Amino acid sequence: MEPRFNMFGNELGAKFAKRFANASMVIANSPLPKSTQELMGLRASQINGCGWCVDLHTKEAAAAGETALRINLVAAWRETTVFTEAEQAALALAEEGTRLADADQSVSDETWAQVRKHYDDDQIAAMVSLVAMINAANRLAVIVHQKGGSYEPGMFDSMLT
Repeated sequence: MEPRFNMFGNELGAKFAKRFANASMVIANSPLPKSTQELMGLRASQINGCGWCVDLHTKEAAAAGETALRINLVAAWRETTVFTEAEQAALALAEEGTRLADADQSVSDETWAQVRKHYDDDQIAAMVSLVAMINAANRLAVIVHQKGGSYEPGMFDSMLT
């Protein structure tokens, strides 16, 4: 499957991408730990089958100091012992917020209670925003068949204002 369209090579697409990246910087600069951000982004991207975003979040997580073991176990996080309770709550939120159509109540009360237990209001605002943004990014990349494999950590830093 070849890429259908280069969003970055189109004037309108590039303008949107720059604004999208700047909005994402609000999350990146939040008090939510960088590793948690990357793990959540990776899990949502795995669910959505976005090779570009799996590539990006895998490499950014590694660049932020995440171990290969933890990165490799994100897809099966419930069956591991390597994530803290707080990280498990974040991963559950990422999953449930991504799979909205698969649940009766979207994010379960149990998951929400765990998120509230481990994170403050600013971190929760960042988490909710992150789930919305990564799902949008996944859809953009999957629709145009943007391939994973070529991402380099920090490669979009120059487009941020």
